[in-house]
Amino acid sequence: MPCKKAYAMLSRNVQRWMYDKGFESLREVQCKAIPCLIDANADVVISAGTASGKTEAAFLPACSRIDADKPQSIGILYISPLKALINDMKERLDSLGKCLDLPVTPWHGDVAQALKKPQKDNPRGILLITPESLEARLMLQMPWCKTAFHSTCYIIIDEFHAFIGSVRGRQLQSLLHRLEALIGRKIPRIALSATLENLDGVVAALRPQHSNYPYHIVQDDVSGEVHLFLKGYREYSEYINDTDTEDDMDANPDDDDLLPKDDSKRMVKDIYRVLHNGKSHLLFASSRSLTETLTAKLTKLCKEEDFPNEFFPHHGNLSADLREKLESRMRKGRKPTTAVCTVTLELGIDIGSVDSVVMVSAPHAVSSLRQRLGRSGRRGKPAIMRFYMTESFIEKDTHIIDQLRLKTIQTLATIELLRKRAYEPAQDEAYHFSTLTQQTLSLTAQYGSMSAERLWTLLCKTGPFRNISYEMYCTLLRSLGLHALIIQMNDGQLVLGTEGEKLTGYFSFYTAFVTSAEYLLVYEGKILGSIPISTPLEVGQNITFAGRHWTVLSIDEQKRRIELAASNTGGPLRFQSSSLMIHDIIRQEMRNIYCQRLLPQYLNNTAKGIVIEGYDIFHALGLSENCVVAHGGGILVFPWRGDSVTQTIVFLLKDAGLNAVASDAIIDIALCDQEVFNQKIKNILNGPPPTEEYLGKFFEDRIEEKYDRYISETLRGLAYVRRNMDIQGALNWMRDYRLSLP
Repeated sequence: MPCKKAYAMLSRNVQRWMYDKGFESLREVQCKAIPCLIDANADVVISAGTASGKTEAAFLPACSRIDADKPQSIGILYISPLKALINDMKERLDSLGKCLDLPVTPWHGDVAQALKKPQKDNPRGILLITPESLEARLMLQMPWCKTAFHSTCYIIIDEFHAFIGSVRGRQLQSLLHRLEALIGRKIPRIALSATLENLDGVVAALRPQHSNYPYHIVQDDVSGEVHLFLKGYREYSEYINDTDTEDDMDANPDDDDLLPKDDSKRMVKDIYRVLHNGKSHLLFASSRSLTETLTAKLTKLCKEEDFPNEFFPHHGNLSADLREKLESRMRKGRKPTTAVCTVTLELGIDIGSVDSVVMVSAPHAVSSLRQRLGRSGRRGKPAIMRFYMTESFIEKDTHIIDQLRLKTIQTLATIELLRKRAYEPAQDEAYHFSTLTQQTLSLTAQYGSMSAERLWTLLCKTGPFRNISYEMYCTLLRSLGLHALIIQMNDGQLVLGTEGEKLTGYFSFYTAFVTSAEYLLVYEGKILGSIPISTPLEVGQNITFAGRHWTVLSIDEQKRRIELAASNTGGPLRFQSSSLMIHDIIRQEMRNIYCQRLLPQYLNNTAKGIVIEGYDIFHALGLSENCVVAHGGGILVFPWRGDSVTQTIVFLLKDAGLNAVASDAIIDIALCDQEVFNQKIKNILNGPPPTEEYLGKFFEDRIEEKYDRYISETLRGLAYVRRNMDIQGALNWMRDYRLSLP
């Protein structure tokens, strides 16, 4: 539809606001979205790059609709995975809200009650909320919710990809279904994201069990110019060459950068030279510990050269105050700034335009890489992404796995998939028994009492836990009863038990994910952030946190408070980390790259040499034709599949009597030859097909999710297998392997 027609659909007040704000024209994604949204009669998925205008693509027509209809309740319910994104959105929408006489209310744990009170007294306008706060409202204030949302026109879910497949995502699906059941009608849902693929699958994730509800998909097909650079390093066992070389990455020089083993000194200097250019950048590290270490080293270089510091950390353990100050500094753009960050700046928090994005570890997902790239290249400028990758120097005893240069090839694979616009598909087939436990207790608290049949119908039969049978749900309820979380009354109704009342009485109940106990880190009365209790510290210990060095002065175990003093030296802290699963498409693309001997122009000469070494060993081993090679009295198997398939293959081989372990993309089987391996594969395929129930028996003791301790061992085992393994994928690979044999 031409943009003039789309613009004409907007209300006069919205048009006036656009004029006042200097809108010269609608963007492509906005022209597509407005006619889909203006009637508020269908779900809409909007997939467009960062800074493409997708937020306005949702809010301009949504606000036009409520400006015309004047609903006597909250008109737009906006849900975000981050408090910071809600604060951002509040600032962005305030002027539009004033123009339309619509209050814009942020609602999360850090918002003062005085700001929430007008919305409590007279619900209307736009409500910006987290899933956890919506959980609390439904559970504790059902009458208010029934009034507040009875004529809501739209539910807008930002950064929707962050919810898909996660426990928070399943919680959100359940909350929206419960809300619609409460008010007796469906509310159109709008999903926003920069990284969505298999959009029909996304629609299914947006509204499970209701595939007949109408929907539209809006996609921005415009791709901007992208500049890519990958600089490689070899780590040596001792210093061989420590001469600094001037290296502008754009020049792609003939270099031979050598690193001492376990020391990133040269790489950090190179990063400093490139980023210390008077502009703003994002430097993504793979962990919070690495974030702090890199920040401290880069800050030290600024100090040594007598420059004001430009490098600041940003991760989830820092205080909100420190994170918001950095975000504000980047938004204003008055001073050159590099945020050394984890995934906290991967989502759409407004930090303005950055000149480039830098990564120092192999990406785990194409969708994640796309989110990061979208931070650069705004306002008509090309997006710039730089990679700094280290591999060990090849010596006589270097393992084949290291010789293959898997980290660098994985990076190439994610880059090439990004260039093809091929992302991991939206999938969520997990059972989510832990989240179902939380939702069962929350729903019981919301209504006071519920029958088992009604709970299952609302949560499973018509709700998002669609893969849970009535028998499985009854097993779960019996487990909850054994722990006194619920009690069955004489009339058959279920109510909260003594332990259930205690559990639901804590604020932490509203979160479906695990939240660890933490110590506060305090300097001169100011909270810098927190660290997990599982991270042991001692008085007098030197640590690095918030990009600075500290000495531990005191530890108050009762108050969980650690007092710090400034120091000249520090040390790394250990933070809790979660392993990130690699998808099939990345591993299969890695194999394609090996076979093609791809040498992209964005590699510097050292990186080219590193990948050529990987290609040479790949072809020397005959891996383009075979996937099994003899090694060290055993064999190495190369499935070139994602982690869930690879882990399942390993388990099935172990169950068949082989000593198999997975290392990255490779399976190492000791004391085995290919003939024995082939026979084991044949036996597995000829035997009874492995089931989730059979595999689950080996994992019944796993406690991974928040409420697993209340769930029966049988259900825990099933949940682990469904979450971490792919039985059909493993069997398919085995069949393909068997067919490839002569």
